Amino acid sequence: MVFVPALASAQCKTFTKNKALPKLNEYVQSGIYNSTRMFPGDDAEIMVTFFSGRYYRLVVVAHPILGEAEFTISDIKGEQIYCNEDAQNKEMFDFKFENTQQLVIKVKVPEQTSVIQHIGCISIVSGYKR
Repeated sequence: MVFVPALASAQCKTFTKNKALPKLNEYVQSGIYNSTRMFPGDDAEIMVTFFSGRYYRLVVVAHPILGEAEFTISDIKGEQIYCNEDAQNKEMFDFKFENTQQLVIKVKVPEQTSVIQHIGCISIVSGYKR
């Protein structure tokens, strides 16, 4: 039983390495690397600092068993800056800020109507252009 959490963590790391990191393309990974296992209907949020003058790419990838995750980016006052709900590419957001800002990234896994609830990995990574 001691090895189960380590195995779950390793599975999410492998998922992130194979599915999220390649989407950074020409962006250099900035150190924001979060992955966790979530159930349908779960949500989570993290606070991240983005520095002025840099072009960033944020990637949020959910395991296909969970469906398309919704993510929003808000400032620390709660004002929403971005939501992927209506975006053409629901897994990535490219942006640049004129001022250094702390932002809240909130991820929500869609509800499922099936009796069996599957758990899957969600990965959040970001990168910047040199």
